[in-house]
Amino acid sequence: MARVIITVRVMPEDVDVDLDDLLERIKQNVPDGTDVRANEVVPVAFGLKALRVNFARDESLGGTDDIEEAIGNLDGVAQVEVEVVSRIS
Repeated sequence: MARVIITVRVMPEDVDVDLDDLLERIKQNVPDGTDVRANEVVPVAFGLKALRVNFARDESLGGTDDIEEAIGNLDGVAQVEVEVVSRIS
């Protein structure tokens, strides 16, 4: 079965959210079979920064709803947006 890379943008509730702590909580709460591959901090506006996180998983696990829900339920998260889903060749 093929694997996919999923790029997700995570918007914090405000500028005071510790993005390093948020990333660690994301890593601990992603569904089984989903690996965190890479991440970066992306400036948004007026000091607000977002996390862009890449996940890898087998495409047999289905869509991205479980990842979005796991991240969206964390304290300090305002919005979760899937930017890209792509097969790994």
